[in-house]
Amino acid sequence: MDIEALIGKLDLGTKVRLLTGTDMWSLPALPQIGLDPLVMSDGPIGVRGERWSPGDPSIALPSPTALAATWDVELVRRAGRLLAQEARRKGVHVLLAPTLNLHRSPLGGRHFECFSEDPYLTGEIGAAYVEGVQRGGVATTPKHFVANDSETERFTVNVTVDEATLREVYLAPFERVVRAGAWGLMSAYNAVNGTTMTEHRALQRDLLKDEWGFDGLVVSDWTAARSTEATATGGLDVAMPGPYGPWGAKLEAAVREGRVAEEVVDDQVRRVLRLALRVGALRPAPEPGGEAGTGVAVGTGAGNGAGTEAGTRAGTGAGAGVATVLPAGEDVPVDGVALAREVAARSFTLLRNEGGLLPLTGVRSVALIGSAAAEARIMGGGSAQVYPDRIVSPLDGLRGRGDVEVRHAPGTDPRIRLATLAVPCSAVFLDAEGASLAEHPLADAEARWVGRLPSDVDTDRLAAVEIRGAYTPDVTGSHAFSLVGTGAFTVVIGGEVVFDGLVSPPGDDPATAFLSPPEQRMTLALASGVPVELRARHLTTASRGMAFVAFSLGHADPSPGDDATIAEAVATAAGADVAVVIASTTPEVESEGFDRTGLALPGRQDELITRVARANPRTIVVVNAGSPVLMPWLEEVPAVLLTWFPGQEAGAALADVLSGDAEPGGRLPTTWPLREADVPVLDVTPSGGELAYREGPLVGYRAWERTGRVPAFWFGHGLGYTTWSYDSVAVTGTTVTVAVTNTGTRPGREIVQFYLAPPEEDPRRPARVLAGFSAVDAAPGQTVITTVYLPERAFQVWGERGWRTVPGEHTVEVGRSVADRRLSATVTVPE
Repeated sequence: MDIEALIGKLDLGTKVRLLTGTDMWSLPALPQIGLDPLVMSDGPIGVRGERWSPGDPSIALPSPTALAATWDVELVRRAGRLLAQEARRKGVHVLLAPTLNLHRSPLGGRHFECFSEDPYLTGEIGAAYVEGVQRGGVATTPKHFVANDSETERFTVNVTVDEATLREVYLAPFERVVRAGAWGLMSAYNAVNGTTMTEHRALQRDLLKDEWGFDGLVVSDWTAARSTEATATGGLDVAMPGPYGPWGAKLEAAVREGRVAEEVVDDQVRRVLRLALRVGALRPAPEPGGEAGTGVAVGTGAGNGAGTEAGTRAGTGAGAGVATVLPAGEDVPVDGVALAREVAARSFTLLRNEGGLLPLTGVRSVALIGSAAAEARIMGGGSAQVYPDRIVSPLDGLRGRGDVEVRHAPGTDPRIRLATLAVPCSAVFLDAEGASLAEHPLADAEARWVGRLPSDVDTDRLAAVEIRGAYTPDVTGSHAFSLVGTGAFTVVIGGEVVFDGLVSPPGDDPATAFLSPPEQRMTLALASGVPVELRARHLTTASRGMAFVAFSLGHADPSPGDDATIAEAVATAAGADVAVVIASTTPEVESEGFDRTGLALPGRQDELITRVARANPRTIVVVNAGSPVLMPWLEEVPAVLLTWFPGQEAGAALADVLSGDAEPGGRLPTTWPLREADVPVLDVTPSGGELAYREGPLVGYRAWERTGRVPAFWFGHGLGYTTWSYDSVAVTGTTVTVAVTNTGTRPGREIVQFYLAPPEEDPRRPARVLAGFSAVDAAPGQTVITTVYLPERAFQVWGERGWRTVPGEHTVEVGRSVADRRLSATVTVPE
């Protein structure tokens, strides 16, 4: 298809209209050239679609930190295939993922949404994600370009960082996914070295498009584009959402007045049409009286120099693609439930296993302790949130096996907010007179539509949305209810008005209004078995065709208090063969829009774990968190299993791993501290609007090694259910071959890690960097040989004249983590 000819058919106004949204999630259709609407959707663990609503469920995979913990690029590609399948099912062309920002500090609020502290691991996992999704004919937009590594003042913060650090650390994962053939990229809110990223010509145009040869489109983070000329000439291609924003008529005027060259707009349009061709949204326009052709466009043009077979197959050409079918095998449906369970188990990271307590054998009874055992924390909050149609809690998973007696005690509930009331309700859309415009069922007492309302709602007449339902208490006593949301509300429970007022959004981050709105609480005395009617009315309208409906009712039964429930949990643990404590963070700790204030587990969970461990020496702690937490009880428990945010099949995967049906396959993608004060890079709070990356390239394990401090667990650490010997290493050029043997009694998987140390010590630079890894499987007694090819960039540093290869004798070290290196050899780089 001749994209240039299509551009020539469009007038300026039409071209400009194509560069911003018609609504929250889509770019406009141009039927006259065969262009369908281009629909975008948040990810990264699922595909939300145009409706952010429980009524439109999605598969929920484990968190990105869990994906990275697998250290398995082929498994991540399979996850990408599933996401593409979900996107196609929902009519989505562009998945707004993956997140390639780094774990610069464990206080980062979206730490769970990023892959790793290491740029190489982030790049390899990110590239596999991109390749998997795009092989399914769906575009990705790796984000947030660049240095958007924390949430505090995220809209305005100016990150200052030297060019060498920017190139070697923060830009490196983005460069890798561009080489893998990414079809899109998302520009961040923050500024870098004084220039807002959506206006950053040096990074978006000069580096990304010219130097790296990126032929995809750059889309703004939502509302990140705040100017007209500077964003258009600074390398941005699409400003979202729309249709009202800094482009539109303002950009058209800027072109007509000569402030923006029309060639700039043509290049932006070219990139939009190229992406549309790749995802099947651009087809031959119908002849007069005819119909447009069909087919999924997966570009087959000449590659952009990425040098990766998968990227080329996926269509990384410069617009020479043709409509074709999906690659062989890509049209075979992926079992989302099975894959979510497999990824979860493969990501679970066994940190400690004294005395071989795991896997469990000969166990007749298990005390399952913790509120997250019954109400699983499966994902982080914010734009990474989706609504699965099923969630398997740890309690469901363990009881579902039927081979052990499972006794549950919540112990303590660390959540600040009440859980959403889990009863079926309905959402009723009302006009100004209170007449019903439409009614839709809800799975529970939460109403959420962000951007687009149900099609049968007359948005011009909309005045309010009301949650209606009924609740029948199981126990008599003082029940707590809550309203979560911002705006004007009236709440009626059992005929009594319990709240009537205006709730203002907290802080100055507009996203917080629907990502983490405030909670209002009420208390009512209810009798067991007597139903009460529930109504919560929210005054709202659809503005310019878009609506933001996000509110819910929460509930908690009467409680005797933490002292009593902890004592009950301790007694339950004492009477069981094994105690399993599920310790979790909460939505108030890990979410978009704010950073963490500390690394301790919320509430009284540390106390609960300590007391349970004293009551039962066979205690396993399952840490259900997306980012590092402190473990002051670490030496008091024999086993610690990290499950991250494990997605919808959490409990099924946990039962598999505890029983030994599956091995915990995870290795840490980031270093876990023993004490907060030891963390080398912790601060995420700007000073005077500026956040300085003074640590340079010393981030994560690179910084830990230079400080001489010892964390709780090093980058790369993770145990399995067997043991391994590292037998030999051989080097040919920059190719490294290693032999390892499974010395245990059961089959297992090992992640062989390759670190490269430079010829000379320089305390300002890393002592070693990850340069390769390989996942190997072996039967008991089996020896496996694996080979990796060390990338050229591992031997290079950035200087005044660009990339420079460091000559001399580099040391390649092979082992199980950055601190457990078993073999070494020399790689000589000539002058």
